[in-house]
Amino acid sequence: MTISSMTGFARADGSTDGLSWIWEARSVNGRGLDVRLRLPPGYEALEIPAREAVAKRFARGSISLSLSIEKQQTNGAIRLNEQVLADVIKAADRVSTLSGATKPDAAQLLMIKGVLETSDQATEDAAARATREKTILQSLEAALDKLGEARRAEGARLGGVIHDQISQIEQLAATVRASPSRAPEAVMTRLKDAIARLVDTTAALDDQRLHQEAVLIATRADVEEELQRLSAHVAAARDILAERGSVGRKLDFLAQEFNREANTLCSKANAVDITRLGLQLKTVIDQFREQVQNVE
Repeated sequence: MTISSMTGFARADGSTDGLSWIWEARSVNGRGLDVRLRLPPGYEALEIPAREAVAKRFARGSISLSLSIEKQQTNGAIRLNEQVLADVIKAADRVSTLSGATKPDAAQLLMIKGVLETSDQATEDAAARATREKTILQSLEAALDKLGEARRAEGARLGGVIHDQISQIEQLAATVRASPSRAPEAVMTRLKDAIARLVDTTAALDDQRLHQEAVLIATRADVEEELQRLSAHVAAARDILAERGSVGRKLDFLAQEFNREANTLCSKANAVDITRLGLQLKTVIDQFREQVQNVE
């Protein structure tokens, strides 16, 4: 079985040029693929390639990615970025003119991001930044690879549970098929009893109406069609489990089909043991459906 779960966790870290970082990736079940990113200020350019990296690997799941970055202590001197300061002052003047708000003082201006920077920040060129971002994205690739491994490991465990549940469904259907209450003699006895009750409780029942009611009772007593469809669904479920890729939606659809047949079987059941087996069948199918909700 090659299925993957939608549940997993992974992390990867790295460092370069006085900078260290940690990627954390968490995944839970979801109807489609939902990616949520938390990036530190100044690293917004990583969002698109990060989303693309996730989409290459996963088809379903709610995936949360977070990047935390820590700058190691540097001996670089603090310098004033006069261009940034000029832009901030210009914007503050405009805001003051339009709204009458008080202009920020020097201390407030110095607290604005980018006004003060270390010498290593000031000298970093675009090529150096691009190289650093590429290295950080390589760490993300490692985190996502680990997340995929975690999801596959959980999928292997989940696949075993689902396989056992399919076998239980198959066994319960076989038990219904072999039930003594489905023997022709037992069915005929119940049919005669049902017709006798119908005659006793219905006045002036003509032969045509009696025939129609007898056919209806006999049809409702036969669950062979439901058992055949259950067997077909069991075979389909096993085939799906052997497939590669995203199979969760297919299994969820089969869970609905299983449930439909079990409901019909229970409604037709006119023997205590068939009713009991039908209820057990519904319980296992509910458990099956709960498990497949977490399959990618």
